[in-house]
Amino acid sequence: MKIYTLTGDDGTTSLSGGRRVPKHSIRVEAYGSVDELIAWIGLLRDHKENVNRKNLLIYIQNQLMKCAAALAYDSKNSKSRMILPDSDCISIVEEEIDKMEESLPTLKNFILPGGNVLISYCHIARCVCRRAERAISRLNETEETPEIVNKFINRLSDFLFLLARKIALELDIEEIKWSV
Repeated sequence: MKIYTLTGDDGTTSLSGGRRVPKHSIRVEAYGSVDELIAWIGLLRDHKENVNRKNLLIYIQNQLMKCAAALAYDSKNSKSRMILPDSDCISIVEEEIDKMEESLPTLKNFILPGGNVLISYCHIARCVCRRAERAISRLNETEETPEIVNKFINRLSDFLFLLARKIALELDIEEIKWSV
């Protein structure tokens, strides 16, 4: 099977089940942003500093794939199948957030992203996650999106912020506080 189908040359793409929509549709923007986030999480996973978090990051990527599938679901097409993230995915991420927060100093200021390439990648992934969340929110104004997707993406941005802070602590990288 060839990777190129020529079907997207007209500026459309298929939702789950095959219905064609414009590539610039809100739905495609939402699951496309999640797809980008999956790639960023893969980049985080590839760093040796995350070797002990590898399985967690793979789990998160799998849940994000399910989020993207849920966003590509076409309720108007009987051939489309709803796939949702695992029911406990939010509590799993929350447990990881709680563990990280216990070991981190209390934050009373905003911090400037950076200090190390991996920390910067965490912050970029967090920003992509927030963009995905905004796209999903826009989609939700016209078509209901699964609540579990909304919550998981929201929690994940918090996780990525704390992951950046946790890595900074582990690597003894100073967090630069933003002040005005």
